[in-house]
Amino acid sequence: MEQWQLQEAKAKLSEVIQRARKEGPQQVTVRGKPAAIIVSAEEYDAMRRRRPRFVELVRSSPLADMELDIERDRSPARDAGL
Repeated sequence: MEQWQLQEAKAKLSEVIQRARKEGPQQVTVRGKPAAIIVSAEEYDAMRRRRPRFVELVRSSPLADMELDIERDRSPARDAGL
């Protein structure tokens, strides 16, 4: 990822945008520290697409209807030795 100082990014905004579209995200720094990332509209849309919640993902699994036989281990806990 290429880095641009804020002043340079402002002066060359069209180039920063073109590179974001062709090469990927472009980082803008302020006083040497990361301040923003410029990405193409396509990449932003891909990041914003709705992802299924974990519960939805598990429920949609082909294994969702399997019966589980889960038993709790009733053996005594081991001595922690504190």
